[in-house]
Amino acid sequence: QVQLVESGGGMVQAGDSLRLSCAASGRTVSSLAMGWFRQAPGKEREFVASINWSGANTYYADSVKGRFTVSRDNAKNTVYLRMNSLKPEDTAVYYCAASLGMVARDSPAEYHYWGQGTQATVSS
Repeated sequence: QVQLVESGGGMVQAGDSLRLSCAASGRTVSSLAMGWFRQAPGKEREFVASINWSGANTYYADSVKGRFTVSRDNAKNTVYLRMNSLKPEDTAVYYCAASLGMVARDSPAEYHYWGQGTQATVSS
């Protein structure tokens, strides 16, 4: 079992930055792909970014490409999402997810463990 706890959300203004963290426990996630998803009110959960087990490969949704950066520190069993140039449409609950595979991309079905989420609110 893997437990995931997100942190770092908050209320910011458009153009500001946030860095989300996802701390894993229960087992090491150094061999697992990790992903970030988000869900805005009244909308379905959508893919944001993913990173393979080593951190060498990343994948982003078009809506965040160039603004968000996913990274990981396997020694700390932690994954990060740096969000720059935030927009009001980035407002959502952000979820961290772990896949049992070494590579995963944008389908929620590829992920087996989920955190409880952290709220990020961007005002205009």
